[in-house]
Amino acid sequence: MALGLFLLSLVLFGIAYVVYGKYQERVYELSSENKTPAQELYDGLDYVPTHPMVLLGHHFSSIAGAGPIVGPITAGALFGWLPTYLWVVIGSIFFGGVHDMGAIVGSIRHKGLSVGELVNHYVGRRAKLLFNMFAWLALVLVVSAFLELAAGSFAADPAVAFSAVVYLVLAVIFGVLVYRYNVSLLWATVISLPFVVGAIFWGNSSAWVQSTFALNVNAWRWILIVYIFLASVLPVWLLLQPRDYLSSWFLYFALIIATVGILFGGKNLTVNLPAFKGWYAGGMNYLWPILFITVACGAISGFHSLVGSGTTAKQIRSEKDAKFIGYGGMLLEGVVAVIALITVMMAGEILKGNAQYTYGVGFSKFWSVFGLPEKVGISFGMFTINTFILTSLDTATRLGRYQMQEFTFGKLDRFTATLLTVLGALVLVFMKTGETPVWKLIWPVFGSANQLTAGLALLAITAFVMKGLKKPAWFSGLPMAFMIVTTIAALILLAKNNLTGPTLPLGIISVVLIVLAVWLVIEAYSALSKKNG
Repeated sequence: MALGLFLLSLVLFGIAYVVYGKYQERVYELSSENKTPAQELYDGLDYVPTHPMVLLGHHFSSIAGAGPIVGPITAGALFGWLPTYLWVVIGSIFFGGVHDMGAIVGSIRHKGLSVGELVNHYVGRRAKLLFNMFAWLALVLVVSAFLELAAGSFAADPAVAFSAVVYLVLAVIFGVLVYRYNVSLLWATVISLPFVVGAIFWGNSSAWVQSTFALNVNAWRWILIVYIFLASVLPVWLLLQPRDYLSSWFLYFALIIATVGILFGGKNLTVNLPAFKGWYAGGMNYLWPILFITVACGAISGFHSLVGSGTTAKQIRSEKDAKFIGYGGMLLEGVVAVIALITVMMAGEILKGNAQYTYGVGFSKFWSVFGLPEKVGISFGMFTINTFILTSLDTATRLGRYQMQEFTFGKLDRFTATLLTVLGALVLVFMKTGETPVWKLIWPVFGSANQLTAGLALLAITAFVMKGLKKPAWFSGLPMAFMIVTTIAALILLAKNNLTGPTLPLGIISVVLIVLAVWLVIEAYSALSKKNG
């Protein structure tokens, strides 16, 4: 069963890339003859033409995070593997891939600025300000949450912290070798990767590493704060881009291990999770809309549009790369989500109440096909997740800087915009309601806020296609309508369950997001009606 589902997803994703990806390429009239913002606006800081494999590494690492692993595992445990599998495959092809590619193309055609610029250009200035501020607040929440997760994982395991530090040093060396000494990408990769892999194994066995990097959570918080500030303001080629590229090899490696493990050990993988567990899983967990909010990055995620129209669009050296990086990157993430779902299908439930651990245990089963110890496989699987949490953390900080600069129409320099973003995250980390940090109190709304961002990004893409390209936009308009309606339904459930008691702030935020969504939809409808009516 697991083998068949995996192979089917690969076939469908492959067909979609060739057929549906080509269709979108024709709609956008992508051409390698058109100059990209990376070429026209090159500044050696944010706008840097980049090899597509390096940029895919940055983009894929940034959008992946823990989302395509935790989301499908959680949704599968709630509703069964069948509805989760269907949404991952259908969502990646017709929703997430369209969303990601459209955000990149729209940004390329508008000086590499964010989706907010599409909103500004085709809907209106007021709508743009609303979108940019909403996106910035969402990113601040991401930074605060991932800062805590990364600091916690470093404090818990000195080897993980040591490996991350090695990553940073190697990233700088990699960037200098490739961009200043013109070392080929192949040789720079071959030189760097053995050190990364070696750092993991040496970190686990070295007494020096175990003692030197054994710092408490608060110490790692401040170290990470310094790091993300630097990652936001330094030239993208020097730290952020090469670190993400090197990180992506871990995910590629994990994909290869899992693929081989499923292909050769698939017949021995017993499915212990029911195909369908019902339309209702208790609490506010109704199949619709909660399944589509929970799977998140495994099918579509608003965070992807911020990455695509933030760092990625400023580095694309050819318009043709938008299909490979945007649509291809999302389909690749769909494969990650299918593999994650297979791990909980084998487990039958979320082990120890932890989706990351469930993935680690499932990954160890694939790992064991090679005759390798399952214990090491668990560690590697969990290390892979921690690596991408850090990747999403540094990228989110830089994206927050972009959103703040665009919100103020370029009046803030990169240092001030970054500082405001980091300070916003620190408020959420250190301010508490009772014993609960503010970020943790409002985190339950992030899933809905993230999917609302996706719906609004699709709205902007639809307006761009209809008004800018003068073409039919059904391929983005239909997913837009579904995502906005679904997200509003989820927010109504969230508000209903949290408008009284200690979680009142969560309920209020849900109501505000509903108002924001309806407001922007009305603004967009009005703008499109005036133009086309």
